[in-house]
Amino acid sequence: MIDYSKRPKYHYKPEKGWINDPNGLVWFNGWYHVFYQHAPDFEIPRKQPMHWGHARTKNFIDWEELPIALKPDKPYDHEGCWSGTAIVKDNKLYLFYASISNDSTVSVAFSEDGINFEKYKGNPVIAHYPKEGGPDFRDPAVCKINDSYYCVMATGNPDEKAGRLLLYKSKDLLNWDYSGVMNEWKNCMYTECPSFIQVDKEQCLLSTSVCPLESDHYFSLMLGDFINEKFIINQSFNPDKGPDQYAGQIFRDNLGRNILITWIPGWSYRGYAEKDVGCMSVPREIKYSNGVVTAYPVKEIQHLLKNEDHFLKRTKTGFVIERENREPCIYVGDITDLKILRDEYIMEVFVNGGKEVYSVLL
Repeated sequence: MIDYSKRPKYHYKPEKGWINDPNGLVWFNGWYHVFYQHAPDFEIPRKQPMHWGHARTKNFIDWEELPIALKPDKPYDHEGCWSGTAIVKDNKLYLFYASISNDSTVSVAFSEDGINFEKYKGNPVIAHYPKEGGPDFRDPAVCKINDSYYCVMATGNPDEKAGRLLLYKSKDLLNWDYSGVMNEWKNCMYTECPSFIQVDKEQCLLSTSVCPLESDHYFSLMLGDFINEKFIINQSFNPDKGPDQYAGQIFRDNLGRNILITWIPGWSYRGYAEKDVGCMSVPREIKYSNGVVTAYPVKEIQHLLKNEDHFLKRTKTGFVIERENREPCIYVGDITDLKILRDEYIMEVFVNGGKEVYSVLL
């Protein structure tokens, strides 16, 4: 029997309360910081406006839970401080978030110590969606590409039935000019939870969750060129094909690694698990070579990987992961290498060096 009351050892989750989308992944002042969507007083969402929870680590194993970073305590965000990203400028840490009141806007808070945050007096810094967008205007992804600051906004245009990523540009992180549509997906409601980073002089990584009109939401990670403020996709892939992952975010650390952390949601366990069983995934380093992209645990946690687990059964055609309360997870394909990270009721399986990943709640 799986005991869902046992806390994961290596997958971050708060001591209490609901957790979803990773936000503001960043290296700052010697720490890896992870912010996240959080309902601090309830184990299910929508019982209170969203906050930003906060934790930090030096090794992705030992986590320190910190005070809540953002609370919905201003007129422009009283309905919630929703998803966004972080960036460092002039030794200050800036948090950009979707500030929800009657409308969805973008606001910013900053900190010199990485723990105590002050909201900008000129909030919101982006006050309304443009005509190419729609009311689902959310999740600012702020980054620096070459010498300019950009903000990628997730949205949808109901009239044209397109999910879009819109682009804004700034010189100082506080004053933003609209640049236009950066990417779009036809026959979609909207996009959400983007992140955007420069990985070398020629290429960028873009991620977003895409929400089609007639099929399930999915997470996409794209490698491409950023030219004339348009993103040209060279390769698109979903590194995690497991049933229990969503809303990933990528960031570049002080070692030059491109790191992805996703949300492992506990939606399907409501009703028979005492608390929310959702958590953050372990960090995966994204690498690409000769057209092959892999997502594999960062070196700090590779010693936790195992070759087998009694919940995973090898078959002639691949493997099966047995789950106690839901249908099994079945993989069919050639396997040259298989590594498993099990942490109480969470299993992450890395196939062929991270060419495919399966995040599973048992």
